[in-house]
Amino acid sequence: MEKATLSKSTFIKGLQCEKALYLYKNNYTLKDEISPQLQAIFNQGNAVGIFAQDLFPGGVDASPSSHYKMQEDVFKTREFIENGEKIIYEATFQFNGVIAALDILVKDKNGWKAYEVKSSTSVSETYIMDAAIQYYTIVNSGIDLKDIAIVYINNQYIKKGKTDIHQLFTIESVYDRVQEVFPNIPNEVENFKQLIKQDAVPDIDIGPHCNNPYSCDFKGLCWKHIPDYSIFNIARLNGNKKFDLYNQGITTFDQLNLETAQLNGNQKMQVVSELEGKTFIDKENIKHFINNLEYPIYHLDFETMASAVPIYDNSRPYQQFVFQYSLHIEQEGGEIVHKEYLAEANTQIDPRDKFVKRLIEDCGIKGDVLVYNIGFERGKINDLITLYPQYQNELQAIMNRLKDLMTPFQQRWYYMPQMQGSYSIKAVLPALVPELSYSDLEIKEGGTASNTFTQMVLGEFKGDIQKTRTDLLEYCKMDTFAMVKILEKLKLIE
Repeated sequence: MEKATLSKSTFIKGLQCEKALYLYKNNYTLKDEISPQLQAIFNQGNAVGIFAQDLFPGGVDASPSSHYKMQEDVFKTREFIENGEKIIYEATFQFNGVIAALDILVKDKNGWKAYEVKSSTSVSETYIMDAAIQYYTIVNSGIDLKDIAIVYINNQYIKKGKTDIHQLFTIESVYDRVQEVFPNIPNEVENFKQLIKQDAVPDIDIGPHCNNPYSCDFKGLCWKHIPDYSIFNIARLNGNKKFDLYNQGITTFDQLNLETAQLNGNQKMQVVSELEGKTFIDKENIKHFINNLEYPIYHLDFETMASAVPIYDNSRPYQQFVFQYSLHIEQEGGEIVHKEYLAEANTQIDPRDKFVKRLIEDCGIKGDVLVYNIGFERGKINDLITLYPQYQNELQAIMNRLKDLMTPFQQRWYYMPQMQGSYSIKAVLPALVPELSYSDLEIKEGGTASNTFTQMVLGEFKGDIQKTRTDLLEYCKMDTFAMVKILEKLKLIE
């Protein structure tokens, strides 16, 4: 059997960008490193695929001994079919230099059916092309495939007791949609095979395709001519407009013509601030914000977790729910007390149970509860009210006291060049309080905190649990201490 030139993933990569495909096959070492967050997504997708096998129990596994030996899977699959197996996991087929693994292959009374599992909550056009290349290898390997379907997560499912796998997953036939695109597949395959053999890297410039449908793993190479801070960092500027500017040869702020660039007021402020090193402060609105705060001020921040397969009862797939908070309580005289909560990482103990009771106790009954991005905390408290209606009055009272420290920065009442168009706390803090930094922390951002705690809950975490719990507490504490220091800076404005 000839060595495969294309796989399912490289075929999809070629559809997104031929340059990315060429580089992947010929200059793989130039690829960007996989971030921990992206690796967590990959791991979750693999786990969902294995979990979905229970939709068709009792099958045989054709997985190869390693990812680099996928052709083993082709031989195993063929052998399983010849031996009369009716359910095969990771069934793999190869045709015309294309190798593609399928999550589940099933033979029922109507014949063979293919099922590809996705950890998403809907069927995208990319998944149709994904299914089409699988169909191409399967039917050309002599399998009379009667149907091909995408299996994806039903995000309306609410766990009650043991996970109901048939409610958790939605199975949607994409056979007809595959037939529509299938005639194009052979030509695409041949084009990509010839492309890979070329001597030179395809001359393809950066564009919207770099992030559609996925963020390309060669952006570090292809975008190296773009400054770290460029027109692509202009806040809330439409992506197509950014590339319109780029195609005019504009990458830096000093190349912009503010009369013709069609920027809104905040975007022009960002450009002028950068070019002139100018700080913009709307003293009147900031003073009004400060004067309307009621002490004691409870600086509050939540951390949340989510998983494709719900872990706890009364939770949905991908539902973000709370497991940790930090609270700095500031008295009008300047005295500050810190309180915090971090749930036990246990699949049997819902982290929200003790969380809600402690939150009510620690937040008291008087004084503003200051958060950063009010929509997030408000949404999580609403979820807690739904889950624990017996605490509705107390939780609603907390929610009624919420105020948003992000407002002065989101509204551009306070803007500095160092913020580089962002009003996130990670951008505002180093601008206003440069002596305070997340860089010395082991956990530096919320995504890592969420992934880490989820791994601990699932028993997949390999590090020092007690030290990591301390790291989680330190990270969340920094978020609310940052709020204290930011508010302190705003109070100094004359």
